[in-house]
Amino acid sequence: MEEKGLKVILHASAFFAPCFVPILFFILIKDEEVKRLSIQALLFQFVMWLLVTIGGILTFTIILAIIGIPMIIIFGLMVVIIPIIGIVKALQGETWEYPIVGKWI
Repeated sequence: MEEKGLKVILHASAFFAPCFVPILFFILIKDEEVKRLSIQALLFQFVMWLLVTIGGILTFTIILAIIGIPMIIIFGLMVVIIPIIGIVKALQGETWEYPIVGKWI
């Protein structure tokens, strides 16, 4: 499969298999750029769900709910919006890195 198609599938996997597809691509695909992107996608999903969970925990305390509720909203939206941006960039053939974790890899 073409590299552009693999990148689109990798970004779209955030909606149906956010952990399975990046791990599968990392193991099976030989292209280094796709491997790097698969690690970024996996780390991004992990970090976002960790931050949403922390926001949820903070929401249970009355004083920290002021911080927790916006965290849930912002990071919850990022989980949906960022993969869509990645899909659009992949379809345009542009190199794109996930925010927050892109510089780690």
